[in-house]
Amino acid sequence: MKNRIHNLLILVLVLSLIVTSCKKKEAAEKTKTDVSLNSTTEETLYRPNFHFTPKANWMNDPNGMFYLNGKYHLYFQYYPDGNVWGPMHWGHAISKDMITWEEQQIALYPDDLGLIFSGSAVVDHNNTSGFGKDGITPIIAMFTHHNMQGEKDGTLDFQTQSIAYSLDEGLTWTKYDKNPVISNPGIKDFRDPKVIWDNKTNKWIMVLAAADKIMFYSSANLKDWTLESDFGKDLGQHDGMWECPDLFPIKVEGSDITKWVLIVSINPAAPNGGSGTQYFIGDFDGKKFSVDADFNKQLQQEKAVWIDYGRDNYAGVTWSNIPKNDGRKLFMGWMSNWEYARDVPTETWRSTMTIARELKLKKSDNGYLLVSNPVTELYKHVSKTIKKDSLIVKKQEDIISKNKIDLARLIVELQINNLKEEQYTFLFHNKFGDTLSFGLDNKNKLYFLNRQKSGKVDFSEKFANTISKAKKGNTSNNLKVQVLLDKTSIEVFYNNGETVFTELFFPNQPFETLSIMSSDEKLILENIKIEELKLN
Repeated sequence: MKNRIHNLLILVLVLSLIVTSCKKKEAAEKTKTDVSLNSTTEETLYRPNFHFTPKANWMNDPNGMFYLNGKYHLYFQYYPDGNVWGPMHWGHAISKDMITWEEQQIALYPDDLGLIFSGSAVVDHNNTSGFGKDGITPIIAMFTHHNMQGEKDGTLDFQTQSIAYSLDEGLTWTKYDKNPVISNPGIKDFRDPKVIWDNKTNKWIMVLAAADKIMFYSSANLKDWTLESDFGKDLGQHDGMWECPDLFPIKVEGSDITKWVLIVSINPAAPNGGSGTQYFIGDFDGKKFSVDADFNKQLQQEKAVWIDYGRDNYAGVTWSNIPKNDGRKLFMGWMSNWEYARDVPTETWRSTMTIARELKLKKSDNGYLLVSNPVTELYKHVSKTIKKDSLIVKKQEDIISKNKIDLARLIVELQINNLKEEQYTFLFHNKFGDTLSFGLDNKNKLYFLNRQKSGKVDFSEKFANTISKAKKGNTSNNLKVQVLLDKTSIEVFYNNGETVFTELFFPNQPFETLSIMSSDEKLILENIKIEELKLN
């Protein structure tokens, strides 16, 4: 009997050890699987397919953008040692089409004068700077030196303007030994120089953000600068700090009239919260910028006019040195918002750039409008196209689903004619309950974009606290929509880019279906074109 009990106890002990071992193995395998899933989630779910992101770490404002010898250069605010804002460098990437990018070595490092804040770059074809040698055309970068110690000490002059030059088409840079070239006159926020060549005055013109105004400087050699004027008092939105200006001439579509565009980013005080970019239309005589009379009427009605009404297009500027036979004004912005940029749920890298866009200036009875649309180079990457002449909608209809096309690399174009005073809602969704909706509330004449249920939204109380809206400015009875969807971003271009929304989102799983909802009983979608993009 004792032997039987003893043997039974041994058997129980052995079985217990086996069960415990199996549970440990199962737990280990589960942990292994969980870790594997966590390590791949960012790349599979969140790394964009056709927007630029750095391989790792923090990025913000686009800087120093120029074109030369078939290559588009993009520099950007970069912190190589962490995924949140830190001591700023200039990162660098090169593209032949503004869509596929190759990241380069860091271009500019902090030095004794300070961190390397935002700025611009120009091709000095006539060697006005004298930096060129042996027939090599120099590239000149102008940027803000930001002295952290001066800021900590409470001084006002901790930001100054400096230059560097490159003799190998922007790959490596030498800083000017007499920096800074513009000292601070006692303005706390004095930064972000954007340089252009003015053919009429045969001088370099530079626009600089100074707290809540723009200062204009001129130079013959990019080294010695003269203050010409300032702009901004009582014009535009001032409930935030002005940053990252740009200035360029542009022809009004369908005419021989040339106007000047002044772009000014502001943080906060964008139309739907946080960071945004306003613009002004006027004339520039080489010294002073003056707002066009018709555009001034728009400002009196709207206070500010915005390049994008979404929450994630900031600090955008244009490329310099675009050839005359091209002639486009090419623009790119930082696809984020300072209200939550440091908190978004990616760890390996933080931040993305918008798609490159062409800007055009239109004039209508309502005034001037700076429209933007994706560059045509994007469409060279289309690998699959689905077209439908029309789709009859009864309350809710699916437009396309994942078994037909990859919704994580998508271009959608469609049109609605004979609009009623109803709401037209397009929505991306999946079976996990994530939804991203946009469309037109034609009762209240408002475009909208809603990411409040788009997936991960609780990492910041400011990320999904509002639905982005913009007034429908035209009186057209038709609606044309173009949408770019790229894993974690949506860019919506209403009516050929007259109104644009750009926003981030972070779904728990990829979207599976694009649908439309409306109470318009006679709704017909027309001219539907759905394209899938493939890079490399």
